[in-house]
Amino acid sequence: MSALGIVSPQSMHFATPLPLQSGAQMHDYTLMYETYGTLNAARSNAVLVCHALNASHHVAGLADANDPKSLGWWDNMVGPGKPLDTNRFFVIGVNNLGSCFGSTGPMHINPATGKQYGADFPVVTVEDWVDAQARLADALGIQQFAAVMGGSLGGMQALAWSIRYPARLRHCVVIASTAKLSAQNIAFNDVARQAILTDPDYHGGDFYSHGVVPKSGLRVARMVGHITYLSDDDMAEKFGRDLRTGKYQFDFGVDFEIESYLRYQGDKFSEYFDANTYLLITKALDYFDPAREFGGDLTKALAHTQAQFLLASFATDWRFAPARSQEIVQALVNNKRRVAYAEIDAPHGHDAFLLEDPRYMNVVRAYYERAWLELTEKENTAVGSAP
Repeated sequence: MSALGIVSPQSMHFATPLPLQSGAQMHDYTLMYETYGTLNAARSNAVLVCHALNASHHVAGLADANDPKSLGWWDNMVGPGKPLDTNRFFVIGVNNLGSCFGSTGPMHINPATGKQYGADFPVVTVEDWVDAQARLADALGIQQFAAVMGGSLGGMQALAWSIRYPARLRHCVVIASTAKLSAQNIAFNDVARQAILTDPDYHGGDFYSHGVVPKSGLRVARMVGHITYLSDDDMAEKFGRDLRTGKYQFDFGVDFEIESYLRYQGDKFSEYFDANTYLLITKALDYFDPAREFGGDLTKALAHTQAQFLLASFATDWRFAPARSQEIVQALVNNKRRVAYAEIDAPHGHDAFLLEDPRYMNVVRAYYERAWLELTEKENTAVGSAP
């Protein structure tokens, strides 16, 4: 049972068109979100948590009282007395446009046609998501976040916040992330997309009207992705070369425990995730590169940031290796920004940002402790100087 108990999602509709990086516009869209904790009178204690590829607005707490598996994806991080303490901070989780968990996405009706968007849903970017999140913050009366935080793709969004809206966040927390994908990462994403696009049940993205789901493509996409989230050591420790039956079957079925695990993950994923959403989100990952318009110079890209930063990476994360975080740190140092960095020697690969390594949790807890002290000191000073 989560300390937050049962949490109910909220939704907000936006009628004003949202300009997208592609040149298209998003009309009449809805964002799903959840909140935890209490927004203070000054509206200064809000923290935005940005989600990764297959996550959602459901960051913490239980979605269903009768289902312990409905726990939020970062419940170990967010809650009363946890590293991001909801006794102090008002935490917001937002589901991004194009997702399949409530915010307007490919399975929703396109008001221009009266039919489901399908593959016609516009390609969205990390910057588009951040712009939509900023509109939600406006609607909630939050002019400046105490922090914007995320891991993996969520970390990209946090970094984009510091660039696009430098005055609207005091702290930027970027975990297991990168300022751009490597060629290898783009390659993995394209293999996953091709598995979906070539599935006969995909029907050019219009599989909804055919009453089918491209499960084979989704399974393979998830299997490919999941391999990159784990470290070699972690897979060796969990599965090794263990055989399911103790002997080779001499066919093309499942011999090894690792094969069984990956197929289970693929099957589970294909039951709840939307294929068009997977295409959109992996493309947003590929496109993120804030230094691109500065000739590849990340220092210039971060020159106008104002926030303080925490970056954390994991030694065994080969998808978003520590060197990628260190590049961001160096660019921030070049700009004389206040930045803290921790490399955690955790064995779990990229997925470590979701797990409860005590060293990792302590780093985040200590950072938010300092952010809280700064916040209370600032507010006490403001009260003391009032006439």
